[in-house]
Amino acid sequence: MLAIRLAESRGQALAEGDLFGPEFLLRRPLLRAVETSEPGRRPVLLIDEIDRSDEEFEAYLLEVLSDSQITIPEIGPIRAAAPPVVILTSNRTREVHDALKRRCLYHWIPYPDYRRELEIVRERVPHAAARLAAEATRFAQELREMDLFKRPGVAETLDWTLALSALGQTALDEAAVDRTLGALLKFRDDLEAVRGERAAAILLRAQAAV
Repeated sequence: MLAIRLAESRGQALAEGDLFGPEFLLRRPLLRAVETSEPGRRPVLLIDEIDRSDEEFEAYLLEVLSDSQITIPEIGPIRAAAPPVVILTSNRTREVHDALKRRCLYHWIPYPDYRRELEIVRERVPHAAARLAAEATRFAQELREMDLFKRPGVAETLDWTLALSALGQTALDEAAVDRTLGALLKFRDDLEAVRGERAAAILLRAQAAV
């Protein structure tokens, strides 16, 4: 009986060893970045919108940022030969933990100026009329100077220009602005604050500046 139990225990240990071996790992981006990094060949790992992850993922990420390794309990630490280049982005929907911030070099990216944003719009919505792209960009730029719940980002400028172009607009007018302003502003209070006389005034200034 003892011999049978010993044999069963050994068989179970072998089975677990086989099951949790390195060959059974799912190599997702974090692990691939660590395993493939080496001097002179450091992969770039982009973790977009870290503020939308949970705290458990943040804690897991600390080891990658500080020690360039990932520890798997059944296998042990897997270390990078050279630290991978890790880029984290955040839209500040929530504050990330201080321990994560300490392991990062912080860089704030402001809204682009008019010329830069217009270049982006022309690149991403090339079929939009030149005047439409210019006026839409001017309009969005001025909205960012207002006290809104959510100022429109570059993504909203692109969406708005795309929607206006799809409706056959080659330039802005009051009716088109009123119909499509929801592509630019995402909160009811912001829409109510801008629609009407304020939108008309912004439109006139955008048209005059082009």
